Order: sequence, then C-alpha cells, then structure tokens
Amino acid sequence: MKTDAAEIVVVGGGIMGLATAWELTRRGHRTVVLERFARGHREGASHGATRNFNNAYVDDHYLDLLQRSREGWEALGEVDGEPLLRLHGLVTHGSADLVAIERRLTERGIHAEMLSGTEAATRWPGMRFDGDVLFSRDAGVARASAALEELERRIAGAGGDVRWETPVLGIEETDAGVSLQLAGGSLHADAVVVTVGAWTSRMLPMLPMPRLEVTEETPAHFTPLSAAVPWPSFNHYVDPAAYPATVYGMPTPGEGVKVGFHRVGDEVDPDARPHRTTHAEALAEYVREWMPGLDPASAVPISCTYTSTDDGDFVLDRRGRIVVGAGFSGHGFKFAPGVGAVLADLVLDPAARAAEPLRLP
Repeated sequence: MKTDAAEIVVVGGGIMGLATAWELTRRGHRTVVLERFARGHREGASHGATRNFNNAYVDDHYLDLLQRSREGWEALGEVDGEPLLRLHGLVTHGSADLVAIERRLTERGIHAEMLSGTEAATRWPGMRFDGDVLFSRDAGVARASAALEELERRIAGAGGDVRWETPVLGIEETDAGVSLQLAGGSLHADAVVVTVGAWTSRMLPMLPMPRLEVTEETPAHFTPLSAAVPWPSFNHYVDPAAYPATVYGMPTPGEGVKVGFHRVGDEVDPDARPHRTTHAEALAEYVREWMPGLDPASAVPISCTYTSTDDGDFVLDRRGRIVVGAGFSGHGFKFAPGVGAVLADLVLDPAARAAEPLRLP
C-alpha cells in the first residue's frame, strides 16, 4: 500500500477548506486539500453563484470574524474585473432589535442607518416594509462559485495541491502525526484540518462534537417584474405565526432574486438527499405579500444543505493534531476568509484558541 506525506492536509474542498488552505499557503506552508467529490459538485453547501454577505450581527465574536473576513475578501481582489463582494447593501427589518444592531455596527465603523418604511420602499420599490428598516451599504453578496475557483487558483499558485474525487476513509492521530486512509493507500501529515460539512460527525467520531443537524434547504430564485428596479440583500424577521422562519435573500444576476426561509428544511442523510422542495407554497405566499417586484409564480428552487448546531454557533477548535471547522448553520459562507484564518491559527499554533462560543465542549 502506497504511503505519501504532506505537511498539512485539509479534508474537504468546500469554501471553508479552500479558504483555510489559501491562508496556510499565504503563510508559506505547503498544503494538500482532499475533496471527496468532483470540482463543481452540488452535494454540499458551497455551490451556486451568490451568498448573502449579511453584517447584521451584535455578538462580538461574529463582528470580529466579520472584520477579519472582510480583510480576506479584499485581499482576494477582483475576479473577471469585479470584486468577490458585491456591496449593493443590505436591509434588515421586522422583529429584530434594529437599534442594537445599528449601535454595534456603528461602534465598529461599519455603515448603518435607520430608514422609515416609506423611505425604504422609495429606494427599493420591489419590496414592502411595515416599520423601520436598517440599511448598511457595507454588505451585499459574495460571489460564491467565483470565490471557489479563485481560492483554488491561489492555492495552486502558491505550491499547494487540491485533489478532487479523493475521499478520505478514515483519520487517525498517531505519535508521529496524523494518518489518513485513502482508497489507494495512506497519507501522513503533521496536522489535519477537517471541514467536511454534513459529514463531520462521521469523519470525526473521536472528537466531542456537539449535535450537528443536517437539513436540506430549498430557497428559490424569483423573476423580477422589471429589470429597472434595484434590489438589495435582505433579512426579514417575520411574524412566526405567519411564516415558518426568518426570510433572507439577495439578487443573483442572470437568475433572479433569491428568497428563502432560514433553517426550515427536513433533516436528511447527506449521502441520500431526496432533493425534495419544501415550504414552496409558503415561500410563494411570502413573495406575493412582501415582494411586489417579483413574480410569485416564477420560483426556481435551489437545493443545498445546512449543518447546524443547536445554538447556531460555529465550531472552530483543535484537539491534538486535528483541527475542525463545522456547524456553520446556514450563515457561514461570508465568514470563510476569517474562518480560514482562525483555522490556520489553530493548526500552526497549539496555544491559539477561537472565541469561546465557537469552541468544542
């Protein structure tokens, strides 16, 4: 059986794994990424053209991570003549504590301003509002698929290696490092970072992981009724008696406006996803009521997975020579460069720690 060696191995080639490998190569460490599926696969949570770059947080650990992430996105620069972040702004409305969010963002030097519902509807006539609205121009969308491609390019350019269709069958820490069992042999590493999303608990049964619930979520793209109407990204904290959960969304050029309920999908086995659309009628009804600029009958569903902790907090921690990033709970993509930087800290410095709410039990 063939045995190879590498300094650091990242298991999982989604956005978090690639961001971590990029950060490690930036710091001069040769890194190998092993991904079970083929490039461009749609089995996890990183595919698609856009993700919400939502900055409406009040917790210090997420605001810290947001600022570190922004630095990373800016360091990646432009791809095809456009930044990987489209900062067209974010509106947040509904039952959230908008005043608290505004205060925390302002304290961090992040733009935030309160608008009346009338002012907001004038700016964005495709939407309806029934109260005050918090607007931040320092938000928008991340170009998801373009980011994956650029990170892989950066990793390869710095001497790293991304190996697609290379499943890891097992991970074992030894006195000399970490041994990874592959289909054609084994790979020895000084340390390993595991970012495998829905497969985390199966890959790391030896770690004290919190409960990770894997759900299949099905937001949808809706067609705008007018190409001239501007669209921000948005969060709407709705009345739970009227709709299943908070609504989020963003414009996706060429596909429409993405609208979805946050974390409402059925729990699934990631190896046997039914690809079944749920809550379609409620989502269309929401669009009919709150999005007069969209055609509610035009939904094109999208399928992805959430891997969620019970409290929605991420898991960023280290045990021995194994570092884990998991439980991104449907709000992780925008944080990827910051997550990659934290995971790189953890793998290179055994004394490093993530913020306390993000640590393993």
